[in-house]
Amino acid sequence: MAFDIATAQRPTGASEAALDLYETTLRGHQCFVGDPIRNLRKAVADSPDFVMARVFTGYLYAAGTDAAALPSALAAHAAAEGLPMNDREAGHVAALGRMARGELAEGARILSDVSARYPRDALALQIGQLLDFLQGNSRMLRDRIGAVLPHWDETMPGYHAVLGMHAFGLEETGHYAAAEATGRRAIALEPRNGWAQHAVAHVMEMQDRREEGVAWMRGAIPHWTGDSYFQVHNWWHLALFHLGLGDTKAVLALYDEPLWGQRSTLAYDMVDASALLWRLQLAGADVGDRWHALADAWEPAVAESTYAFNDAQAAMAFVGAGRTEALSALLEAQQRAMARPGDNAAFVAVAEPVVRGLAAWGQGDWRGAIEALQPVRAVAHRFGGSHAQRDVIDLTLLDAARRAGDAGLASTIEADRAAIRLRVID
Repeated sequence: MAFDIATAQRPTGASEAALDLYETTLRGHQCFVGDPIRNLRKAVADSPDFVMARVFTGYLYAAGTDAAALPSALAAHAAAEGLPMNDREAGHVAALGRMARGELAEGARILSDVSARYPRDALALQIGQLLDFLQGNSRMLRDRIGAVLPHWDETMPGYHAVLGMHAFGLEETGHYAAAEATGRRAIALEPRNGWAQHAVAHVMEMQDRREEGVAWMRGAIPHWTGDSYFQVHNWWHLALFHLGLGDTKAVLALYDEPLWGQRSTLAYDMVDASALLWRLQLAGADVGDRWHALADAWEPAVAESTYAFNDAQAAMAFVGAGRTEALSALLEAQQRAMARPGDNAAFVAVAEPVVRGLAAWGQGDWRGAIEALQPVRAVAHRFGGSHAQRDVIDLTLLDAARRAGDAGLASTIEADRAAIRLRVID
């Protein structure tokens, strides 16, 4: 849906051919499939004044949290800024500028304003929720989508995507039953909706429903793989279910083949690779020399801290590979990041003790790991990610507490984790 049905605001500067390419890209992005950058380049080549094609391109470059892609996001914003645009498009251009400069909270706020005026603007909802996710803003993950639901129904293209996004927001705020029902409804409407598939997987992860999780993911592999650029994260969820069942052989096979067999250098993919190997290591599995290739990939990616959540995952690889110099360089980069403008400075304030705690764990300094990680538990959401992703902090802290002989702390963490899995808000 390239324009809002209620206002019929046609995108500025687009030919019919360019608009068709844009709408095809949007439909694909709602399922995370296809080659969006290529399609949008074709749209811009056809219609250079197509402002939303340039904005959408910029969003995609900024969305991946890859430092190397940020200049492309800034260039897309600069190209869009001088073009004719309507009120809705001006909101998008402003949001992209903030996002590309690391001002995620302001970008998210601007897109909230766009959604309030144009509740059927599908791109504003999807990028807005992404910004909520990058900030770890669980309530907005839910409420951004919930606020526009009365304006959508099953007759509208993209309704499945709105349901999938709402399902994830419901899960992140503990409404597990509603999240699962909403996610399953989205999948019934569009089986290729990888975000809805992942939302239901999150519910099963949080409720420790491992066998069901394996069945949920394996039963739909053809739908959430193929040409999906979100499939690595869904493979990660399948691997977590197998890990919870103690099947490390299956986990390592997933790591070596679909998850990181291609040795992707995209930040999101490396995040999943690090998070999985670290959990395997905590579980006592032998991961062989896998850390070294991953650490090689991470070193240039975090030469400057541009998104703190990535720093923590890079630190896992550096600890696993014994890269003490890389760890020191990362901590120095974080100090520089805290002195720069943008929201990442606040994110780093949370991530820096996580990096120190991981480093202490790697050195066998269990008490040092506890001192660094324990204060972070209550505020870990402030540097982004999901509950399932941030769970690695608790897992590491729990392991350190057990190794340090701190039975009180270990039992407290275990009780907290059990309570979360039993929580029912619905």
